[in-house]
This record gives sequence, structure tokens and C-alpha cells, in this order.
Amino acid sequence: MQSTGANTPKAEISPSPPSSENRLVQWLHRLEDGLLIIALMSMIGMAVLQIVLRTLFHTGIIWADGFVRLLVLWVGLLGAVSASRNDSHIRIDLVSRYLPERWKTGGGVLIKLATAVICAATAWFGARFILVEFHYKSLAFAAVPSWICEIIIPLGFAVIALRYVVLAVNQFKDFFRISS
Repeated sequence: MQSTGANTPKAEISPSPPSSENRLVQWLHRLEDGLLIIALMSMIGMAVLQIVLRTLFHTGIIWADGFVRLLVLWVGLLGAVSASRNDSHIRIDLVSRYLPERWKTGGGVLIKLATAVICAATAWFGARFILVEFHYKSLAFAAVPSWICEIIIPLGFAVIALRYVVLAVNQFKDFFRISS
């Protein structure tokens, strides 16, 4: 019990323990962030190593340039997945600036659903692309199969699509909560 200063006791409210669903989501966010950090640091480290090797020793790692290009793909998509957590993507949105306030929520729901549909389609076609790469057993660099390197395409876009469906549903619920 704490006192509020006027001899009135105030009960302390202890936060409820996080649910297993919240813990799973937090764990997945940390995993995404960790993968993003590893990919970014690897990309920077490999690029710097290549520069040093070429400048000082007139040599380099034969597969390093392909690996750095691959890491650019991974960093870009992991960054997009991370930005989709809180709807923090870059957007060009001229229409909502001129909509009446009550229409902005509906417009936001439609934009989020359109984003989800486009990302889901990209994930679908990305998965088909991965199957082709798997079937033809093409290599990305060294002896690493291309499909392993490119798996981020369908996975990343699927996660973004799912998140935008959730964001749209939540915004839709908020719209009716506010309207009531």
C-alpha cells in the first residue's frame, strides 16, 4: 500500500503475467530483430573484408559478392517484416489527407487489406519460385542451393500479409468502437 499524501492509502496494482501468446509474439519479434542484426552485420563485415582483401592483398573471396547481394535481399525483407509490426512502412498516401476524418478509418482498413492481398500474392508466387529453384537444384554461391537463400521471399511476404490482415481487423474493430 502506498500513501497518496492525504493519508489515503492507495493499493498497488501488480501487472498480470504476460500470456503465453504475448510471450510467443515477443519471442518472435526478438527472433526477427536478431536475424536482422546478424544479416546486417554479416553484410557489412563481408563487404569490408572484401575491400580490405582487394585493396591490401589483391585477392578476395570468390563467393563474397554473391553472398553480400543475398544479404541485401534478407536485410530488406527482414526490415520490411519488422516495419510491418506497427504499420511503420513508407507510404504514399495522398487520398487520406483529403478524406473527412470519419472516412479515414475505412480508407485505412481498405489500404491495409489491399497491402495484405498484394503481399499474400507475392508470397504465393515467391513460394512457386522457390519450388522451381528446388526442382532445378540451382546454386546461389559456393555450394549453397538458391532456394535456401531465397526462402525469405515467400516467408517475409507471408508474415507481412498476415500482419496487415491483423492490423486491418483491429482498425475495423476500433472504427465500430469509436462509432458506438
